Amino acid sequence: RVLSLISLAASASAFSTPSVNSRLGATALHVSTRKDFLQAAVFSAVSGMAILPANAGETVTTSSGVSYEILKSGNGPKPDRGELAAIRFAAYAGKNKIDDIFDTPEPYYTRVGSGSLIKGVEEILPSMRVGDRWSLTVPGNLAFGPKGRPASAGKPRIPADAEIIFEVEMVGLPGKEEELIDIIGD
Repeated sequence: RVLSLISLAASASAFSTPSVNSRLGATALHVSTRKDFLQAAVFSAVSGMAILPANAGETVTTSSGVSYEILKSGNGPKPDRGELAAIRFAAYAGKNKIDDIFDTPEPYYTRVGSGSLIKGVEEILPSMRVGDRWSLTVPGNLAFGPKGRPASAGKPRIPADAEIIFEVEMVGLPGKEEELIDIIGD
């Protein structure tokens, strides 16, 4: 598998257009640059996780069962594991709204891969770019599991193994974004 990744990476024809969809077995790749391709290929080989395509309007299901639809494509950087990411999201269990921070003054800040969000969302965040807005469907085993979540002040109870719909927007990566002074000048 790694040899096939290396030989594909070496092939100049794999990079003939800025947006190439290739197939390695059942894994779909979205490649915008050679660097993106190599990073995605190495990540896939090491982690065993699917490489996620990034075509607006496309619905994709990962090998773990999380599915997502790209509502809006951004062109900013992708987060690295351990990096601070600013996101806005709304989450639903059926018709019950679990949480919604799209209208709050500040986004939610999380370290990518830290486990501070449900597993299904943690799996997808490293694939998003700043400016992306995706709708995720997270199966119960990658959300709140067989215990669900009891009701708490202002938050409804989540039944066991409930599927969660999670709309998430990557709004910033503090430290990777251009400084305002660089954008507007002195």
